[in-house]
Amino acid sequence: MASNGYVRWFKDIRNSDVAMVGGKNASLGELYSTLAAEGILVPNGFALSAACYRDALTAAGAWNRLHALFDDLDKTDVAELSRRAAEARAIIYDATGTGEIRRQVTAAYQQLEREGGRNLAVAVRSSATAEDLPTASFAGQHDSFLNVRGAAALFEACRRCFASIATDRAISYRIDNGFDHFKVYLSVGVMRMIRSDKAASGVIFTLDTESGFRDVVFITGAYGLGENVVQGQVNPDEFYVHKPTFRAGHRAVLRRSLGEKSIRMIYRRGSAGQADTTYNVATHKADRARYCLTDAEVLRLAGYAIAIEDHYSANAGHPMPMDIEWAKDGPGGELYVVQARPETVASRRTAGGMESYHLKGTGRKLVTGRAVGEKIAVGAVRVIEGPHDLEAFRPGEVLVAEATRPDWEPVMKTAGAIVTDHGGRTCHAAIVARELGVPAVVGAGNAMATLATGTMVTVSCADGDVGHVFDGALPFEVTRLPASETAMPRTQVMVNLGNPEMAFSTAMLPNAGVGLARLEFIIGEQIRAHPMALADPASLRDPAARKAIDKLTAGYASPAAFFIERLSEAVGTICAAFYPKPVIVRMSDFKTNEYARLLGGTQFEPKEENPMLGFRGASRYAHPAYAAGFALECAAMRRVRDEMGLTNLFLMIPFCRRVEEARRVIEVMAGHGLKRGAGGLEIFVMCEIPNNVIQIDAFSQLFDGFSIGSNDLTQLTLGVDRDSEIVAFDFDERDPGMLEMLRLAVTGARRNGRHVGICGEAPANYPEIVSFLVGLGIDSISVNPSSLLRTIAVVREAERALQPAAREREPA
Repeated sequence: MASNGYVRWFKDIRNSDVAMVGGKNASLGELYSTLAAEGILVPNGFALSAACYRDALTAAGAWNRLHALFDDLDKTDVAELSRRAAEARAIIYDATGTGEIRRQVTAAYQQLEREGGRNLAVAVRSSATAEDLPTASFAGQHDSFLNVRGAAALFEACRRCFASIATDRAISYRIDNGFDHFKVYLSVGVMRMIRSDKAASGVIFTLDTESGFRDVVFITGAYGLGENVVQGQVNPDEFYVHKPTFRAGHRAVLRRSLGEKSIRMIYRRGSAGQADTTYNVATHKADRARYCLTDAEVLRLAGYAIAIEDHYSANAGHPMPMDIEWAKDGPGGELYVVQARPETVASRRTAGGMESYHLKGTGRKLVTGRAVGEKIAVGAVRVIEGPHDLEAFRPGEVLVAEATRPDWEPVMKTAGAIVTDHGGRTCHAAIVARELGVPAVVGAGNAMATLATGTMVTVSCADGDVGHVFDGALPFEVTRLPASETAMPRTQVMVNLGNPEMAFSTAMLPNAGVGLARLEFIIGEQIRAHPMALADPASLRDPAARKAIDKLTAGYASPAAFFIERLSEAVGTICAAFYPKPVIVRMSDFKTNEYARLLGGTQFEPKEENPMLGFRGASRYAHPAYAAGFALECAAMRRVRDEMGLTNLFLMIPFCRRVEEARRVIEVMAGHGLKRGAGGLEIFVMCEIPNNVIQIDAFSQLFDGFSIGSNDLTQLTLGVDRDSEIVAFDFDERDPGMLEMLRLAVTGARRNGRHVGICGEAPANYPEIVSFLVGLGIDSISVNPSSLLRTIAVVREAERALQPAAREREPA
């Protein structure tokens, strides 16, 4: 036997050597030997080959004994599984304790010492010959050992690593995944430890792990050694980087989230005769309050990840999303890749499709109102009389309230369904429920008096306009149509989206982009403070509000910087998800009473008798009472386009009453660096006031397109308060007067060569309106995610119905 017969150095290993050194070591060798030219740092190390494991067990006569333990094993007998696994580990541990293995391990370790210093710390990790493959990761099934020092301790760790092929979990994993115990062999990887105990470490995925969205790099990190992140023992920092714009040369973090990072794993030096180990300590408060990586480091890691994915994809001949572990060296500050393997979960997930809900039972109706969401949910009632009741709310419960507020949204995100006494289909509860994809019954009138906390109910919004709350848990079925079966029509069907957390999953459905992203919902959820309070915090007279804003914006250069970064990252996430399709973002359209609820807002907002018709939309942007806040909005939008490179962002002005007001807003935006036409910037206007329709020729001279807001346009055309349950029956987009308004808007925009779409819910609720608009030649229809696929089908059917008439009009 050659003196180095079982040792393979990383420089001599390639990805094709899985049978020799297992998936993990083959990947490390590939990284170390081929990607150094890309500037990717990988610590040096070596592998003990799978032949070492096989030869040792053969020489010890271990195979027959292992067959006796595994061949008739019933994994459901947990106690017997544990007993046999322990016996198997003892057999393997004894078999691998040979003098020859000890000699080869010692010689290789001494070589590492010559490179890195005496008593060098190394990591010892398993690498199965069926591991880290595109269809099976074996992640976490075998044992790893960190901070191993000295040849004797290393030999001991290698033996324990070999034996871990017989852990209870590894045995069960092989059975569940159809692997033959005797065709999976173990190699051991030995790598120089990076002193991330003095810095940080974490995991990178080259896709979004929740949705499977492929165009982002997702980076997580925490202080100390990486085991806490890998094992889920710590809530890490999270970062996203957008791949297409990164490749185009733009260097910006797309989105970030500060994790608690409550503990950090560090080295513990063993006392005399004892092995070195690792242990957790509490993270200092100041460290927990800041990110473990700088933006420059995040972007460097993103570059590593993209290069690794490109390399593996090129070798595989198809896209190969990757799961990568990284570590930062405390003393030197360098960033290293310590593991890379194909991602095996999210990348295999298929995109969603159309869902149809149907009740299969009947029950006593408790409450009736207007239906939102087209779904059915079952849950226990939780009556919320005020904010003090929110602490008791549990995920999956049915939230029952008089009305909902923007600051309730974190709790609303966990609700199984929402029921309110007040409000119409466009109230806060309805809009949020649509974006969250949960059913809601609004304007019920008697829900608070009828429903009691703890009562089990079924909320059904699957029967058109009317929603019902039934007593008890009723059975229901869900029919799903794969998105792959949903062809796109000629008319653009876009999506309304205000929640960045839903952007990646929604973008994977068929769509033509985002027809409406409401800035006010992003401000309410992501920022929670009044823009003027952040633009001029020194003017705040309320000490409690000032203290709260100081806490909210801690770690930022200024409250204004906080606003710009948070808003730009939220909008940027939506733009990145749909890139390069257009994303039309509507500048803020809070009413004064809604603005006043934001942190510090009461000082900056007047009290109005009718906020719906008051100081809202375009009238605010150049007004001294809000000009500084609008400047911050513009700065955030400019950052999305210029720094992030997301030029698919278009802007839209809401509630613009007069042509002169429109001209003034366009000038103000240009002064803030958002000049119409510059860099391809298009500026749209909401067509939601009768004057927008009457003077559509004049508005067309100032804007690139129109989006019909059917909710406000119906309200102002019919003179109906859409949030009043008393007259809600008169709110109907199908009224002949409203249809004429829609006709004038569409034909007027087309006459002026301007894009025209609709972003209200009328098309989703009424198929006849879809047919009417398609017949007029509308360019786009934008609906909420829950209505998207159904609307595509309705539009396609409307276009088919129009084809014979179109052919008849063609000249002979």
